[in-house]
Amino acid sequence: MKRRGLTPTGIIMLGFFLGAVIGALCLFLPVSIKPGVEIDFLDALFVATSSISVTGLSTINVGETFSVFGQIVILFLIQMGGLGIVTFTTLVLCLFHRRITLSERILIQNAYNLDTLSNLVRLTARVLKATLCLEGIGALGYSFVFVPRFGAQGIWYSVFHAVSAFCNAGIDLLGGNSFCAYSDNVMLNLTTMFLIIVSGLGFPVYWEVGRIALSYRKRRNGEYIRKFNLQARIVLLTTISLILTGTILTLAFEYNNPDTLGNMNLSQKLMAAAFQSVTLRTAGFATISQEYFRPASALVYVVLMFIGGSPAGTAGGVKTVTVVLLFVSIFANIRGKKDVVVMHRRIADEIIRRCVAIVTFSLTTLLVLTTALLAVQGGDFLDTLYEMTSAIATVGLSRGVTATLNPAGKLIVALAMYLGRIGPITLALAFNSRRPAGEISFAESKVIIG
Repeated sequence: MKRRGLTPTGIIMLGFFLGAVIGALCLFLPVSIKPGVEIDFLDALFVATSSISVTGLSTINVGETFSVFGQIVILFLIQMGGLGIVTFTTLVLCLFHRRITLSERILIQNAYNLDTLSNLVRLTARVLKATLCLEGIGALGYSFVFVPRFGAQGIWYSVFHAVSAFCNAGIDLLGGNSFCAYSDNVMLNLTTMFLIIVSGLGFPVYWEVGRIALSYRKRRNGEYIRKFNLQARIVLLTTISLILTGTILTLAFEYNNPDTLGNMNLSQKLMAAAFQSVTLRTAGFATISQEYFRPASALVYVVLMFIGGSPAGTAGGVKTVTVVLLFVSIFANIRGKKDVVVMHRRIADEIIRRCVAIVTFSLTTLLVLTTALLAVQGGDFLDTLYEMTSAIATVGLSRGVTATLNPAGKLIVALAMYLGRIGPITLALAFNSRRPAGEISFAESKVIIG
């Protein structure tokens, strides 16, 4: 690793880049494309980047363009992107019974942002088991919808969409209009929302929920039932709050909109509003075309997409925990508090500084790339901002901009999806391989702010 001059984050960044390029080459092969269909390499690169970054934006109709082999390539990229390049590689090494070296363990540690090198391979195996189990449950749920309609092909549709939903990719094979034809299908809506929510919680929360469930089983022996740790409590409370907020605001702004919820009955409105709120957690599936939502709703959705899901999962965005800690820090400063305290636990200053860096870097990247897309593409500002937020937060929802992208616009959006998957802050850290031998303390000075 030293010979190549790459940090662990640099290797992760390079892995996603190579995965996108190799995926594009595979999708560009004649065997990957249906007879009579032609695509250019830039579209293949765009779809490959969207797949491995688990975003879901596409400049072409995936179901009508790619053969079964091409769809398998896309599914492989989605699964690789959802698990993460490092995790996926580690699983392959374990299958071939190859010893995991220290440098590879450091990569796993960086991929999951852990503070220990112990039991990392076991953790990776647990990630795979949880992923396959939940995707299997999702495929079973989808089979009740797709098998009766498509027959044997419905089995493939069920597996593909289960993986796409759990990995928060949002890529579908149903004709390019996502799940809009199934807006009133309860089974499809519930299955999709289940997969999106559980995958967006993050794998550490799974283990914590499992630990609490196990403690309840042991309650018969009089053992003490432990509470959720701070990470799980922040994630669960914030996730519920954001889903409820998105649902309520969607109902408030779109209740009488004839192009969205206006013509639905009350139960359908509730389900559609809840689905829209959940899919904004970086999933990308839609039961209502996004361009029909009113500007007020679209602006709320931009904020929710930017926040995204929770750490160490398949979701994108700046993450729920980051936003919570940032706001708690702001209010602590306003109230003159020295420490940042959440649920009677003090948060280290280093974590708060990292939260500020993540949000600032992500917001700056979003504004720069939005400006660049407006410069080369033109178009409506809100639609463009929606598109770029969706790309950099790896959501995959669009207000009709994706289909109109010119070559320069495709490259800009593809770059946004790539940065969104690896994280803009990771990109900066990837080139910061030199670390100072010691900290230098300078004289303190005061400046006027505010």
